[in-house]
Amino acid sequence: MKNKLAIIKQFYFILLFILSFLNSGNSQSLYFPPTNSTNWDTMQPSSLGWCSQKVDSLNQYVGQTGAKAFIILKNGKIVIENYYGTFTKDSIWYWASAGKSLVSMLFGKAEQEGIINLNDSVSRYLGNGWTSCPANKERLITLLNQLSMTTGLNDGVVDPDCYVDTCLQYLADTGTRWAYHNAPYLLTHNVLEQASGVTLQQYTNLKIKNPIGMQSGWWYSGTFFSKARDMARFGLFALANGGWNGTVIINNPSYINNMKNTSNPHNLSYGYLWWLNGKSSFMVPQTQLVFPGNLIPNAPADMYAALGKNDQKIYVVPSLNMVVIRMGNPASTSALALSSFDNVLWQKIMNLGCTVSLNHIENNSTQLHCFPNPSHDKITITNSINWSKVEDPIFINEIGQEFKAEVLKRTDKEIELSIKNLSKGFYILHIANKRLKVVVD
Repeated sequence: MKNKLAIIKQFYFILLFILSFLNSGNSQSLYFPPTNSTNWDTMQPSSLGWCSQKVDSLNQYVGQTGAKAFIILKNGKIVIENYYGTFTKDSIWYWASAGKSLVSMLFGKAEQEGIINLNDSVSRYLGNGWTSCPANKERLITLLNQLSMTTGLNDGVVDPDCYVDTCLQYLADTGTRWAYHNAPYLLTHNVLEQASGVTLQQYTNLKIKNPIGMQSGWWYSGTFFSKARDMARFGLFALANGGWNGTVIINNPSYINNMKNTSNPHNLSYGYLWWLNGKSSFMVPQTQLVFPGNLIPNAPADMYAALGKNDQKIYVVPSLNMVVIRMGNPASTSALALSSFDNVLWQKIMNLGCTVSLNHIENNSTQLHCFPNPSHDKITITNSINWSKVEDPIFINEIGQEFKAEVLKRTDKEIELSIKNLSKGFYILHIANKRLKVVVD
């Protein structure tokens, strides 16, 4: 009896989480705000099952951390948008190293256009002698090394932002170590300018800013500045894999996929100038230590993020069709990328759901008979429905990911589904406009 109650309690809390992130139609389509207007469609948090008290608590917490702007998009629409102090939706703020991820997208466009090759030596674009390394070592540094932070250049120099040749010193062969070194990154700006024949600002305007309606720009320091909504637009652009409202702007799927996946064997949580969650270990700036576990344990495993100094954040979560933006002063101590704020914030976001009665779910499926349940192989569902006319059902796991069910057999009286490819755990099965609890063991 105690075990049964424990299982019911565990399922109850998982169920709350699932329901909180399902919209009314369970649609994965994205809305895009118009590029020539400030209009942006919104959703009420309550439509997602989010509790108003928890939403208020989240907004209050973010404001207490020194934030200036905080936005959550769901399916492209604004669910939460807050500004703090004198900051408004028209105020401008810096992205810091979150701008690296914008450059990464520009590299994807440049590769698509054939003006760069990631395997090229950086010397092809910047000329020989752009570092103080021996010539044979300098030639080995590629654009891919710049994007993955594996140039081998010494990140322990006095000024890590200095990118004149005397500051760029040999420490190790390319690809043999990961180090968060800003100087080689800053030279990616020069690479793009040399390859494209226009300024970084002009290339950004032509390839991303104008097509998605951003109002923003690079400053002399190599730092990107924008309004919070422009940052949200970019996050939505990343969520759409370089597309916007049906138009493929970056038509380079191989690059986009590699950009969001591990780029080197040293820091598994780093792609092409993007931070990755859900990996078995991670590294952080200014150290060579490798830490076990996820980058942000409380966030969904498939999340990837643009992280900037002093907690400038762009979180992108494909499984939830969600983008989260944070601009402002440091939440606690100054950090170049990851900080304690990330994990606390995501703990609160993932706990936004209101309390829902299990009886409601039970009643919704009383006409369905599912057996065996739990199961690890297959399940059979029966009732008076003509199953031959029912659309393929969907399984939804504890983080809101959808899995199309594999139908093994249909008759007029029953339907048989395979669950072999589902991981162990609790699922909600959406079938025939009803919801059914399924346990995979």
